[in-house]
Amino acid sequence: MEYDIKEIKKQDRNLNLIREIVKVWEISVKKTHLFLSGGEIENIKAYVPDMLKEIPYLTVVEKDNHIVAFMGVDGRKLEMLFVSPSEIGMGIGRKLMEYGIKKYFVNELCVNEQNPNAKGFYEHMEFIVYKRDELDEQGNPYPILHMKLKEIK
Repeated sequence: MEYDIKEIKKQDRNLNLIREIVKVWEISVKKTHLFLSGGEIENIKAYVPDMLKEIPYLTVVEKDNHIVAFMGVDGRKLEMLFVSPSEIGMGIGRKLMEYGIKKYFVNELCVNEQNPNAKGFYEHMEFIVYKRDELDEQGNPYPILHMKLKEIK
């Protein structure tokens, strides 16, 4: 099965595209963020469309003309990376990260401490934890790990 990586310019982020990406976000979060309640996911979901419209660099992965993964980058920071549960383990996350590192020089990100699979993935991609916040960006008790790309010596 062929995967296509596509950059989506801000002017091309129409309502249908945003809805399709939000569906990927939602099924991914429900599978990977088990510490969040359904209500919390719904509350966060309300902000996702605006984040997708405003993120400077949005990249999607398509399979059979359907979005199965995406990432958002701001500056050199990975702000979001989500993969459809049915595609996890197929190398899509790795391809997106490699693309982000090569194209946008991504060298930092944040991850929920309570999402150990994501933390492990980023560690496998050569990121290391350098700081921990007890609360998430909304002030909720979900610790956030700040990670940066390991220095090559």
